[in-house]
Amino acid sequence: MSKNLKQKLVLVGGGHSHAIALRLWGLDPMPDIDLILISDVGQTPYSGMLPGHVAGFYSYAETHIDLNKLAQFAGAELIIDRAINLDLDNHQIVCESGKQITFDYLSLDIGSTPQTITVPGAAQYAIAAKPVPKFLDAWYSLQKTAADRPKQALSIVIVGGGAGGVELALNMQACLSEIIDKPQDRLQIHLIHRGDRLLSGHNDWVSHKLKKIILNKGIKLHLQEEVAAVFPDRVRCKSGLDISCNRVFWVTQAVAPPWIEESSLTCDRQGFILVRDTLQSVSHPEVFAAGDIATMTNYQRPKAGVFAVRQGRPLLHNWQQILQNQPLQVYTPQDKYLALIGTGDGKAIASWSKFGWHSALLWRVKDYIDRQFMNQFEG
Repeated sequence: MSKNLKQKLVLVGGGHSHAIALRLWGLDPMPDIDLILISDVGQTPYSGMLPGHVAGFYSYAETHIDLNKLAQFAGAELIIDRAINLDLDNHQIVCESGKQITFDYLSLDIGSTPQTITVPGAAQYAIAAKPVPKFLDAWYSLQKTAADRPKQALSIVIVGGGAGGVELALNMQACLSEIIDKPQDRLQIHLIHRGDRLLSGHNDWVSHKLKKIILNKGIKLHLQEEVAAVFPDRVRCKSGLDISCNRVFWVTQAVAPPWIEESSLTCDRQGFILVRDTLQSVSHPEVFAAGDIATMTNYQRPKAGVFAVRQGRPLLHNWQQILQNQPLQVYTPQDKYLALIGTGDGKAIASWSKFGWHSALLWRVKDYIDRQFMNQFEG
């Protein structure tokens, strides 16, 4: 424990699990606890509404949680800084600014980042979907360029045929088609995917339906293609396919930030922290992890926002329990989940187990769910 009489709980990252847990903490705070939140941003994005923000359906404020306001509500100290190292022997988080912040208990919810390192030129010329602030800066710049030169041809390549890549392609097209003059002639969007079907984690109906929608909207789909190199003005695939483009967006399989694996925390092959059913690190019980950065050892689940949201309440409970030296609660994630995927046209696809549907009503359902989630952080 720290020399301070108060126990110190330090949170790193403003992901969905931490946001929910902080709000719940604020509703029923524990006395005599030093609560600290370290985040590299003051506004944290809600992943469920980001594609809609790209399409222009939602404003920046509607899609971001104000961590300053949330921390104040929870009685937490907010430190705007980037964690870059973890010294578990001395119970310290090392930040980019040089600050070293000690803790008694630590909780990590820092998300993930697309893997680009292995492809020559990708780290230099491709724009990763995460971290979101850098992605949005690049997207706003592209929007402005298109608006300033609506008669100029624009070609975009999106790498990755999972839900993120498909939603990005559809919503970028929805936005840019309203900006560019004669988009059917001047706008080209290419979607490259190494697999033989889109959204491999979903059922066949959803995969086939999204393929049909993609093609009907004029987006050029390149399945079973693997990017070999990225250049300033084009992408080259291993098959020899060469695509000229103005921008490349990278939305592939996610990995953990390198500093996590460089610590002595036990991780999986992608560098994500392995946690028990209590959301504690399997190697360091004083460390919790939730959201994309965590992999539950007993449950194989996709890195999806729905699981991060559900982890918020049990995470809070176990913080409270460990601070009071009480038994921790086991968390069991659901084995099936409803995925709602916006198609950029006021409709959405619902994916549930082996079933799928597509309609405008589903977009209204998705919009209602997302707004309800964000509304809890208002006031």
